[in-house]
Amino acid sequence: MDAIDAAAVQQVLNGNHDAFKVIVDRHSRILFKVAFRITGNEPDAEEVVQETLLRAFKSLRTFEAQSSLATWLYRIAANQSLDLLKRKKRRGPAEYTITEEHDPEEQMTVQVETNDPDPERMLLSKEVKKKVTAVMAQLTPAERTAFVMRHMEGRSMDEISKMLNIRNVAARNCVFRAVQKLRRALEPLVEAR
Repeated sequence: MDAIDAAAVQQVLNGNHDAFKVIVDRHSRILFKVAFRITGNEPDAEEVVQETLLRAFKSLRTFEAQSSLATWLYRIAANQSLDLLKRKKRRGPAEYTITEEHDPEEQMTVQVETNDPDPERMLLSKEVKKKVTAVMAQLTPAERTAFVMRHMEGRSMDEISKMLNIRNVAARNCVFRAVQKLRRALEPLVEAR
């Protein structure tokens, strides 16, 4: 574990609850990114980050330091995101937004490569983005999370399986199903081109 994280954890465990601010400052941004990519919207992502940090604070004594604090927090955030999506699914269909307005670096833009941006290509690019957004909304929470972790964050299958608390084979299947669904949705656009 990172020395700064280790020192902060030890201080919190020794009764200095203000030391948890170090953990919040160091990890809340990445937790937000993870939550946003899974939930698809800013308010839900903020809720997940708050719940993640609250749960981490309450259960810090159970943290065994076999993995990094960041990995432990990431797993809590991923689980909180999935739980939130399950609760929302019971209430009605969820929307999945593919861009975030507050951080332009984090926007995922689907574009078709071109030398001349003619209207036809611009229209195709919009259609691709619309299809990707629709398919992402239809993926199961596990498929969406595994796909995001693998193809947007570059996580390994071992990391994905640990984060989602599923076997490696199940993680691979989640990613595979998500990719297949995206391919099926985008295939007509590729053929039309």
